[in-house]
Amino acid sequence: MKPDLSLSVQYGVQEDRLPRWRLRRWAERALAGAAEDGLVAFSAAELSLRLVGAAEGRRLNRDFRGRDYATNVLTFEYGVDPLGVARGDIVMCVPVLAREAREQRKALLDHAAHLTIHGVLHSLGYDHIKARDAKRMEALETSLLSAMGIADPYVAP
Repeated sequence: MKPDLSLSVQYGVQEDRLPRWRLRRWAERALAGAAEDGLVAFSAAELSLRLVGAAEGRRLNRDFRGRDYATNVLTFEYGVDPLGVARGDIVMCVPVLAREAREQRKALLDHAAHLTIHGVLHSLGYDHIKARDAKRMEALETSLLSAMGIADPYVAP
């Protein structure tokens, strides 16, 4: 069964290549893959996805993670409620996303798809702190991206 998605997209900065419909499509793919994978039981997700600039990205990373730099994606996971609804907030820093795509010689949209999927999976409880958990999360990301025609993001070009 395909999980229901309520997605709020907020633009702290404008990025015309990342319209709501595109971000939603990537989030839906991540939810469907996670539902099939079965790590977390959920029937729906209520997520917000905010695109930010470097200053806001840095402030959020500093205030919530104690790291004084802008990072590519931050996810705030709130768990799954008794009705099966997973909730989370995802923040993507557009300048970091664009810089990483250039440095890694990836298309911006490919990198944005990866980070969106990565953030959505984090909002569902996936993590990559332990090697076993990282392997599971990365395998799911790679599979979802491959189905979209996007190369493995964990292999250097």
